[in-house]
Amino acid sequence: MSQRQLQRFKVVSMALEGRCTVSEAAQALGVSPRQLKRLKASVRERGARGVVHGNSQRASPRRTDKRLRLRVIRLAGKKYLGFNDTHMCEFLAQDEGIVIGRETLRRILRSEGLASPKKHRPPRHRSRRPRRPQQGMLLQLDGSYHDWLEGRGPWLCLLSAIDDATNILVAARFEIAEDSAGYLRLLRQIVSTRGIPLSVYTDRHGVFMVSRTNWTLQEQLAGKQELTQVARALEQLGIGLIPANSPQAKGRVERLFGTLQSRLVSEMRLARIRTLEQANDFLAAFVPRFNKRFARTAAEPQIAYRSLPKSVDLDRICSLGYQSIVGNDNTVRIHGRTIDIPPGPGGRSFAKSPVLSHQLLDGSWRVYFHDRLIAQTQPEPTLTLRALGNPRASANSYSPSVALRSKPLPPGGDIFTGQLG
Repeated sequence: MSQRQLQRFKVVSMALEGRCTVSEAAQALGVSPRQLKRLKASVRERGARGVVHGNSQRASPRRTDKRLRLRVIRLAGKKYLGFNDTHMCEFLAQDEGIVIGRETLRRILRSEGLASPKKHRPPRHRSRRPRRPQQGMLLQLDGSYHDWLEGRGPWLCLLSAIDDATNILVAARFEIAEDSAGYLRLLRQIVSTRGIPLSVYTDRHGVFMVSRTNWTLQEQLAGKQELTQVARALEQLGIGLIPANSPQAKGRVERLFGTLQSRLVSEMRLARIRTLEQANDFLAAFVPRFNKRFARTAAEPQIAYRSLPKSVDLDRICSLGYQSIVGNDNTVRIHGRTIDIPPGPGGRSFAKSPVLSHQLLDGSWRVYFHDRLIAQTQPEPTLTLRALGNPRASANSYSPSVALRSKPLPPGGDIFTGQLG
C-alpha cells in the first residue's frame, strides 16, 4: 500500500472506532461524507484492502496493443534510428499508418532504453532580443559543417538563411565548404526567389568581414577596410550587414541547425542520399515541408522584401570580382587563364588599363572597363569556384590568383578590390 492509502485507512479506522465524526474524517481526507460512509463499509467488510481502488494494479483498457508496441520498437531501432520523438511520430502517421501520441511513444521508447538523439542542455540566462515585426526585415545567415550524409558521402556544409520574424527557411543549399562562392549562390537564391531583404545577421567569419587588424596604405587613405566578396555584393544590393558578437546572438539559425541535424539527416538517410547534387535536389522538396511545420506568423502582415530592379545585373553582383591590369598584348591573365580583350572603338588598345574581372557562378569570366563589358568567356559549369587564397580550397579546387600584369591583392582570399559597379 502507498503512504496515501495507509493514511486513508488510518482516518477511516478512527471514524469506525468513534474517535472522530464522519464529517471530521471526510474533511481530513477531502471527500464527501457520503463517500466516507462507503469507505467505512468497505473497510468493515474487507479490512485495509477496502481503501484500495478497485482498478489498482489493473492494466488500462486504453493501453497500447502489445503487437503495435513491438512494431514501434522495431521501427525505432532500425528504419527510424536517429529520429527524435516528435519527428518519428510524424513519420509513423505519415508512412506507417500508426497514429500514436508523442508522450505515448516517448514512454514506449524509454521503457526499452531508447533515448532521444537530441541532447538537452540546461538553459542559461540570456536577455531576449525581440523578433523583427515584418518578414524580410532581417535574415540570419550561417553555415553548418557536418556529416550530413552519415558516411555515405563527403562531409558537406549546409548554408542557410532563416527569416527572423517568421522562422521561415528562406534558402538553403549544400556546399563543399563555407566559402564566398557558396554564400554568393545562397544570396542569389534569396534575391531570385524572395527579393532583397533589408539586412542580414551573420557571424564574424572571414567570408563576411576582413579579419586582419593591419590596414594597408590604401585602406588608411580611404578610412575603411576593403570589402570581402560577399560584403561587396551585399552593399551593391543595399542589404545591411550586422555582425554578431556571439553564437547566442543569432540563436534562431543556431537552433535551426540543431533541428536540421536531426530531421534532415534522418530523412536523407531514408531517401538514401549519397552525393552533393542529390542532397541539394532533396532540399527543394524538404524546405516547403519544413516551413509548413515550423513557420510562424509575423507580428505585422507587411513584407519588407524589395523587388530587384530590372536594370540590376544580379549575375555580376553575385560573382567573384578582382581588379586587374591589361597586358601589353591586350590580355588579362588570372591563374594561368588568359582572357583576350577585343579591340575597342576605333581599334583602340586597352593595354595597361585598369579593369575589373568578374568570375560568375557558372564559371565564365567578364571583364569591365569603366563599367562597360569589353570581354567575356564561355561558362564552365563543372568548375569549382574558390575566392583567391581560400585556405579551405583543396588541390583540385579552382583558386584564381592575379598573375603577371595584374594588380596584387592584399592578404585574405575573400577580399574584393576595385570600384563598386
